[in-house]
Amino acid sequence: MKIIIYASEYGSTKQYAMELSEKTGIRAVDYQKLDDINSYNTIIYLGGLYAGGILGMKKTFSKISDVSAKRIIIATVGLADVSDKNNTHTIRKNIKGQLSDDVYNQAHIYFLRGAIDYSRLGLKHKTMMALLYRKAKRLNENQKTAEVKAMIETYGKKVSFIDFNSLNPIIDEIKGCSYD
Repeated sequence: MKIIIYASEYGSTKQYAMELSEKTGIRAVDYQKLDDINSYNTIIYLGGLYAGGILGMKKTFSKISDVSAKRIIIATVGLADVSDKNNTHTIRKNIKGQLSDDVYNQAHIYFLRGAIDYSRLGLKHKTMMALLYRKAKRLNENQKTAEVKAMIETYGKKVSFIDFNSLNPIIDEIKGCSYD
């Protein structure tokens, strides 16, 4: 049995999960409503990136009793440009810090881009983004990466990088699963 589990704060990750569910016929469930993760052989986890962590991931995967019997696919959803190897390296490092070695080594990891609407952010995230913005603005021009420049440019706006075509490699991975 296969399951799509998602953890979404503002909706981008949920949009990806619902689209993936529609394209694969696999049920999608919010990580907070998941009953028994151990009854699934293939676990597809989509989690939003917040301050370097992946929402709900550690809690969700800590409930697996026998990792060796599972096919694990993880997709992160965030604003970082996933074509930048430095960004994906940092995300991988953060994933590794949240998972046991067994789960991490078993996982097939993908990176998706999300969206942000500053008017919908909660106080904690608004504050965090304001601090990042101020820090980024103070950097010398030669210290500003493309990612930092993009954050400065889009600060306070509504921006979407959601691309459902980026789910295609995950769909191919799911189709290749022989754990049913």
